[in-house]
Amino acid sequence: MWNAYLKVRANKGALGVDGCSIEDFDKDLRNNLYKIWNRMSSGSYFPPPVRAVEIPKRHGGGTRTLGMPTVADRIA
Repeated sequence: MWNAYLKVRANKGALGVDGCSIEDFDKDLRNNLYKIWNRMSSGSYFPPPVRAVEIPKRHGGGTRTLGMPTVADRIA
């Protein structure tokens, strides 16, 4: 769990559908990590919906939809 958190922390990333940033997650880090671990170990973890973001394609031709998971979901 800790190694996964460190990878997500290093990668930064955008906000998920819950609006929680990595800085917000860090404010109650121990409890947040425990909640993820507890739900995963009990089999009751279900990821929340992802936030859809339209990003431009590299070589023109419109946009594509990218799903942005929550910080907790990226750690899980």
